[in-house]
Amino acid sequence: MQWSTERILTTHAGSLPRPESLTRLFAERVAGRPIDEAALEREIEAATLAVVPRQAAAGIDVVGNGEQGRESFFLYVQRRMTGFGGRGRRRLWQDGVRYPGFVAMRNQAMAGRAWVSQLEPPKVIGPVAYADPETIHAECRQFRRVLEQTAAPHVEAFICAPSPGMVASAIPNEHYDSEEAYVNALADALRVEYQAVVGHGFVLQLDCPDLAMERHITYQDRPVGDFVAFVERIVAAINRAIAGLPPERVRLHVCWGNYEGPHDCDVPLADIVGPILEARVGGFLMPFANPRHAHESRVFATSRLRDDQVLAVGCIDTTTNYIEHPEVVAERLEKAARAVGDPRRILAATDCGFDTSAGMGRVAEDVVWAKLRALSDGARLASERLLGRG
Repeated sequence: MQWSTERILTTHAGSLPRPESLTRLFAERVAGRPIDEAALEREIEAATLAVVPRQAAAGIDVVGNGEQGRESFFLYVQRRMTGFGGRGRRRLWQDGVRYPGFVAMRNQAMAGRAWVSQLEPPKVIGPVAYADPETIHAECRQFRRVLEQTAAPHVEAFICAPSPGMVASAIPNEHYDSEEAYVNALADALRVEYQAVVGHGFVLQLDCPDLAMERHITYQDRPVGDFVAFVERIVAAINRAIAGLPPERVRLHVCWGNYEGPHDCDVPLADIVGPILEARVGGFLMPFANPRHAHESRVFATSRLRDDQVLAVGCIDTTTNYIEHPEVVAERLEKAARAVGDPRRILAATDCGFDTSAGMGRVAEDVVWAKLRALSDGARLASERLLGRG
């Protein structure tokens, strides 16, 4: 991961809006209806070709493939791994239980839309293993080809993969006799993806919303200490899965759930930051733009990063259509830089992805690109003030 030595670099958290035609194909396939697989591949290629240069045009330095080839940031693993089948049910967020009016409003807003639900995942009914490593290698080669074909200027490029804890939390286990066995099997399987992404020269982003979000889902009825112990177990599994990879080629993304909702059941960052910082990675991407967690970048003034780690600061909320003012972005970066103690070790980022499950994004596509431009404009302002250059 590059440091912001000359100016504050910009990035985002992964998913970008997918074309409606691509979303519909994903939704049909997830629903179990037959689709034209060749047409799907053409849509994925075209979408990736479109999304990469638009990132550069918006001023994004560390670009991704927008997860155009995946129906969800974690559900796609069922098509690459063995052991999945049937249909499970994801528990409702604790703030959804507390505020049924919010859930009713959200459901009404989603009615009639083509989208991929994360609330009805498959189950694990057999041994988990990575069935065909060629799938991740093909995705990496496609992204590299698109970068070369479009000649989109960029400093670095990244590809995402979920944490074993995210998959284990969201996809019910009906095969393994313990959480430990299930998580370890997932870590071994996902290691194939982790190694492939880094081997192809990309930064690996580990998507780990489980390290915060599961407090108000799986662990909503249990003491916070039980959840902290879960975080410790998952970070240990992540460290085993990325062992041997250069830490500076891995960044870890944590969030409390990428949905517009009350979020008043979220666990405070201070309660979980200790075990999270045990991850042997080169940096972290965390959400500090949304109203519930905007104040928490100050946690890094006392819970210190290692001297070789960076912090990608979420400065753009990915759940609302407000376009942040560049001055607001700059203020958030300046605040984080004071906490970290070195502006060269921060990057400007979004809170999360804009379409973490196909069709679920709530921000209009044209607004997404305006938000990313505001991010880069704000990073330029912060660069002038913190580094003396724009």
